[in-house]
Amino acid sequence: MRRPVSLAVAVAVLLAVALVVVAVRGGDDDVVSAVASSTTTSTSTSSTTTTVAPTAPPTTAAPAAPVPTGASATTTYSPTTAPSTAPARSVPDQGWGTPFAAVGGMVLLHPSSHVERVGFHESNHDGARPMQPLASAVSPFVMETRDRGTGATTAADIVVQPGTEIRAPISGSVLRGGGYTLYCDHRDEYVVIAPDGQPSWEVKLLHIVGVQVRKGQRVVAGETVLARHAHQLPFESQVDETRPLDPAWPHVHLEVVDPSIPDRPTPGGCG
Repeated sequence: MRRPVSLAVAVAVLLAVALVVVAVRGGDDDVVSAVASSTTTSTSTSSTTTTVAPTAPPTTAAPAAPVPTGASATTTYSPTTAPSTAPARSVPDQGWGTPFAAVGGMVLLHPSSHVERVGFHESNHDGARPMQPLASAVSPFVMETRDRGTGATTAADIVVQPGTEIRAPISGSVLRGGGYTLYCDHRDEYVVIAPDGQPSWEVKLLHIVGVQVRKGQRVVAGETVLARHAHQLPFESQVDETRPLDPAWPHVHLEVVDPSIPDRPTPGGCG
């Protein structure tokens, strides 16, 4: 009787073990399935991320143009940093020794290295000699008559860049110079030179500032400094009407006079 019981128990044990094995194996399959599912999901997610159309790559900015070596820093300055004394415009440096007119067998040089134009007009002195404009003169022209009864080119207003020194237009000796009253009201300065080519004549320069020579001093054309710079007159002159830009620039008045020719008094003159 005990044997059958043992057999039955054995059979029951075997059946229990079989169920446990099946359960365990089924659980493993579930775990494997879950892992597989997780892996698939992760792979799918990863795949989805990589297959989304990528955003456009950031535009690569073109490299900045190289700054030329030695480029002037003034190109970045505000206009307010410019020196207040700087002229509103400038003209090329023509150098010293450039002729602008001929008279009495002599050649006259520009009195400045920076000339903008030369306006010829009638002198108010009857002894003033006509000047012949030369091809090397800077922008020469003849102004309208002033009804003075003298030649149209017996005087010249030579417009120069502000601040440039004034040098002798001809070689010779200083006869006189200094200050005088212009038009009975304005302080001005002048120099008169006896030219080597015509010692009895007078080469007169007016509208200058800071005379640097004295009576009897020898001057050399294009070399000797006569004055620090031209005088900016406090009124508009005839030559200023032809200015290309504002403001008007100063000019040096120049004429060559034969003193042996009597001069008629100017009506309304200061004596």
